[in-house]
Amino acid sequence: MTAKEIIKLAVFEGKQIRKIIHVGEWWFSVADVVEVLTGSVDTRQYIKRMRQREPELDSYWGTICTPLELLAPDGKRRKTNCSNTEGLFRIIQSIPSTKAEPFKRWLAKVGYERIQEIENPELAQERMKQLYEQKGYPKDWINKRLRGIAIRQNLTDEWQERGITKEQDFSILTAEIARATFGVTPSEHKELKGL
Repeated sequence: MTAKEIIKLAVFEGKQIRKIIHVGEWWFSVADVVEVLTGSVDTRQYIKRMRQREPELDSYWGTICTPLELLAPDGKRRKTNCSNTEGLFRIIQSIPSTKAEPFKRWLAKVGYERIQEIENPELAQERMKQLYEQKGYPKDWINKRLRGIAIRQNLTDEWQERGITKEQDFSILTAEIARATFGVTPSEHKELKGL
């Protein structure tokens, strides 16, 4: 099994939600999430009725859900509809359940904050600083990180003006900035954190 297929379990309200890394991001079992948020004993039927109730959701179900092999409760691996975080949030919006309400309120709040940030981009930088502080990063590190982002953006703009468009070249740029700022490249930092 490759690293991208490592299966892990998420726990929500004491129930396990199966997840897997697919195409470099976490994908979650749709049935597990629906079961947790609805308490339905027949999640297949619940999902079928939900899709019938919302033709728009049903029309792009294949876009937000991908069958991936997960370990079933009986110990066998079976293809299970999975969705990434963005797709799951869309599915959660279609669940009329009190357990889904906190997610819906959070999504509404985040949407409102992003609109405010479009009107005033400084709010986005302030939000980033607050998130780093909540994660426990020291102020000196946060300031270096913000400066590094600004420097990388300026350099990226300069490179684009000079005709560099390859993603690999931009990765090299990011690695060099990180090494100069923090003493390690992003990949070395991930290894240090055990990610």
